[in-house]
Amino acid sequence: MDTIAQVALQRGAAEENGNAPVVAVEDLHKSFGTQQVLNGVTLAVRRGETLAVLGRSGTGKSVLLRIIIGLQKPDSGSVRIHGQDIAGLNLDQLGKIRMKMGFLFQHAALYDSLTVEQNVAFPLQHHKKEMPKSERAGRVAQLLAEVGMEGSLTKMPSDISGGMQKRVGLARALALEPDILLLDEPTAGLDPISAAEIDDLVLKLQQEHHMASIVVTHDLHSAKTIADRLARINAGNVVIGTANPSTKLEVRGGTLAVTRSSDGAQVFNATDGSVFSNGVISASTGFSLGGSW
Repeated sequence: MDTIAQVALQRGAAEENGNAPVVAVEDLHKSFGTQQVLNGVTLAVRRGETLAVLGRSGTGKSVLLRIIIGLQKPDSGSVRIHGQDIAGLNLDQLGKIRMKMGFLFQHAALYDSLTVEQNVAFPLQHHKKEMPKSERAGRVAQLLAEVGMEGSLTKMPSDISGGMQKRVGLARALALEPDILLLDEPTAGLDPISAAEIDDLVLKLQQEHHMASIVVTHDLHSAKTIADRLARINAGNVVIGTANPSTKLEVRGGTLAVTRSSDGAQVFNATDGSVFSNGVISASTGFSLGGSW
């Protein structure tokens, strides 16, 4: 069984160097009837990077995740995984792409009739049929130890807390050694202490597995803790900034600028004000990610 480090070293050279995005979304549009949910969303996530997607309920955060994983199709635009456009793929081809992704559902979505051990083993049983039973058991034990649930193998989901269920869900999401981790509201419904523990666990797993991660959340504190960049969806558009509290993103006079508070150095500048005409930010107002978000 490969170690975590060996799996990381087996990935593509371009992604290894951070030069090529693992997930690339371009000009994505999605409507339901007359309601336009996504209106030209463009973003990219590289290996080893975590992007948090923020927004109010109903703004399209979860729709974006479902499109990335191929559960829904966009009206237009593209989603590329490792450079491959997933549009038009048949179910078998899409299944191979999905095996590169780990998904944590909002409420963990554990199978209530299976034990903790059986829940984590489920993807291995279905997608790694050739794996010997003893190796599968060892892999499950390793994953549960990574998330601090090694003493709960025989427990049922109803016997553990919500935070513990999220931990088991994370272990299951990592079972197939994914390159991409998608997290839907990982701290939703948790008390502050449990939420902080999940944040710490996500950070630890990202450091160990070095994945491209996208986190959908309404929890600003969590987003700023675990993410390298923040994206806010509003009126179907997206604005992306840094999660570093020492960095300020602002718009004045139609120019978007990102500067470091420590030395005032400008790290990004753009004048395409039309991108920012959705009411999130405007040419007459500025905001700091440490304040308004």
